[in-house]
Amino acid sequence: MEKIYVTRSSIPSIEEYIEEIKPVFESHWLTNAGPKHEELRESLKKYLKTPNLALTVNGHLAIEVALQMLGLDHGEVITTPFTFVSTSNAIVRMGMKPVFCDIREDDYTMDASKIEALITPETVAILPVHVYGNICDTEAIEAIAKKHGLKVIYDASHTFGEELNGVEVGNFGDASTLSFHATKVYHTIEGGAVVCHSQEEEDRVRIIRDFGIVDEEHTNEIGPNAKMNEFAAAMGICNLRHVDAWIEERRDAYEYYIEQLTDVKGIRLNKIAEGLKSNYAYFPIIVDEEEYGESRDELFKRLAAADIMARKYFYPLVTELESYSSDYDAKETPIALKISCQVMTIPLYAGLSHEDIDRIVKVIKRQ
Repeated sequence: MEKIYVTRSSIPSIEEYIEEIKPVFESHWLTNAGPKHEELRESLKKYLKTPNLALTVNGHLAIEVALQMLGLDHGEVITTPFTFVSTSNAIVRMGMKPVFCDIREDDYTMDASKIEALITPETVAILPVHVYGNICDTEAIEAIAKKHGLKVIYDASHTFGEELNGVEVGNFGDASTLSFHATKVYHTIEGGAVVCHSQEEEDRVRIIRDFGIVDEEHTNEIGPNAKMNEFAAAMGICNLRHVDAWIEERRDAYEYYIEQLTDVKGIRLNKIAEGLKSNYAYFPIIVDEEEYGESRDELFKRLAAADIMARKYFYPLVTELESYSSDYDAKETPIALKISCQVMTIPLYAGLSHEDIDRIVKVIKRQ
């Protein structure tokens, strides 16, 4: 019996990709904002309904570059411990200190009601994360930021193509960052983007991500090398043609899971918020050990024994990782700590069959 992995990268046919990269071989223009890069950038602007977007080599450097673009290089940034470590690493690497806010139990995003208690004279920004495609309380967060004169940068890595009440998710905040990693709904193998709100900001991102180089004789920023290459951009061009169909396949799998798992005692499912056009990026479940009769970790092991590769995502909390635990106490964010010990994402990707979902459900239901 074949293993079922928690995700599987969606890719075009090899023939389609080869056709897309032929001009790269003909031109020998491999990087530095070549024709494929520019074509993808313009296509993504249209797809994501944003006038200003700059591509990066990955989602992590998108966060670092966005912080630098907004002039943030010192002070405290309020963020969440319930995220991939990249989010907080970007804050630290840009010379700032993460301050961790607890999350909401229903959708795992930052609890806006707990933000103001964390604001100090050193606070310069809020960096919330849209989790599993669940969107933060953007209205409350941005009202708090406006009141206290803070910047808001959303880590929107899980939200490609999503809209909330008709607004494309990347347009919230002072900037949003996207990840185009191979495991995401949409990918460029590795890649990312910064969504901002003016041509001036977009131009600055493009300068920062290229070592700060303005032209052949002028460099006015200390920037990283965060450029996307032509082969990644070509993959992105191909994938953009298919992403809507792939999201539909994810939706089908998601809805079949809901149908099969809704009444399983002790298993809580993720709810899609009203007004959200979802991309069906993940299928997280919460395992209540007392009601289910088994811990998350025990279920995880049983799934693995059946060749079903789930993921404890996000576990451990950022504040429990060795790189942070000496400076932070995970117990200070009790909801995040609780959820991290109960959550598990089960396989979800375009092309996941109902038969494979049946295999997964049988293990969860102990059939």
